[in-house]
Amino acid sequence: MALFEAQHLHKRFADQVVLEDITLAFEENQISGIMGPNGAGKTTCFNVLTGRYKPDRGQVRFDGRDITGLPPRKIARHGIARSFQMMNLFDEYTALENIVLALPEVRAKGFSMTHDLAGDDGAQERGAAVLARIGLAGREHTPASDLSYGQRRALEIGIALAAEPRMLFLDEPTSGLGSDATATLAALIQEIRKSVTIVIIEHDMKFLFDLADRIAVIHWGQVIAQGTPDTLRDNEWVRASNLGALA
Repeated sequence: MALFEAQHLHKRFADQVVLEDITLAFEENQISGIMGPNGAGKTTCFNVLTGRYKPDRGQVRFDGRDITGLPPRKIARHGIARSFQMMNLFDEYTALENIVLALPEVRAKGFSMTHDLAGDDGAQERGAAVLARIGLAGREHTPASDLSYGQRRALEIGIALAAEPRMLFLDEPTSGLGSDATATLAALIQEIRKSVTIVIIEHDMKFLFDLADRIAVIHWGQVIAQGTPDTLRDNEWVRASNLGALA
C-alpha cells in the first residue's frame, strides 16, 4: 500500500469541471512529481490533496487513514506539511523565530505574538538545527525580510520541516529562482528526502525530471500519463508537447 493515495477525485467550480477521475499514489521515501501545462488542473489537484479544497467525489488516504475533506490543520496533524507558491513568512521576525513558531511544542501552547520565544532554550536549539539543515546556519537572527529570495524559499521549507512531517508537498518551489538558487534547492530536497516523503508540483521540468522517482502528468483535469522520468521521456504525448522539450 502506498503511503498516500487519491482515488477517483472529482472537483468542479460552478459549471467548470476542473478534476475528473484523478487517481494517484505516492510511495514512502520517494520524490513524486506532478506536472502539466498551465490550466491543466495541477494546482487544484494539489489543493484537494492537501485539504484546501474538498473533493466533490473520491477519496484521499494517508497511511491507511481516510483524510478526505479534512481541513488543512487536521491534515497537518496527521503528518503532512506543504509549502505555497506564494511564500508565507513573518517578515518582521527573524529566521529562527519563524522556525520556532512552527515547532509542535510551540504550536501546542497556542500562537501568540507576545510569546517569549527567546526564553525557550530547547525550542531555540531545535529551531537552529532546522536552519542548519536547510543551509541557513548563521542566519538565525536575520529578519526574514532581509534574506535573499532563495534563502526565503529555503526558510519556507524549513518552517514545513519544523512540524516534523512524514510527508511534504512543495508547490512550485523553484518559482522566481535563478540557476544557482535552483541548484541549491535541488541539493536541499535531496537531503531532506532521506527522512521525508516528498511530492512536488513544478513548472521547471528539468528540475523535476532530475529529482523525481515518479511523475504524473495532468492535462484537461485528468492523469494522462505517469511513470519514471525515463518512461515519460518516451511517452508519445509528452514527446509531442512542450513539456517533452523542457524535460
